[in-house]
Amino acid sequence: MPSEAVYFSTRATVRFAIYPQGFEGPRVLAEISVGTLRDVFGARGDGDSLIYTYRVHFAKIQIKALTRYWRDPAIPVLLEPCDFDAAGTTTAASGAAGA
Repeated sequence: MPSEAVYFSTRATVRFAIYPQGFEGPRVLAEISVGTLRDVFGARGDGDSLIYTYRVHFAKIQIKALTRYWRDPAIPVLLEPCDFDAAGTTTAASGAAGA
């Protein structure tokens, strides 16, 4: 179960940590938009509801965040709805952050 996730209302994201080299390696911060949590994963509400939705779907979100990080570690990871299909699975065609 993921333990590091914080809702940022001013950024409209949930920020979380990923560990590309496992827990013994460096921690990398990534974000998922509130819109993604609502539109793709069905979150309702703010704050605790968004964190709960993130945690329920952590495995899918983590896979996508790691994939995006490995593609180009210099680009911050911000997951948007286009990174997932309607069922919440990762899409093969999604590009780098902001794409």
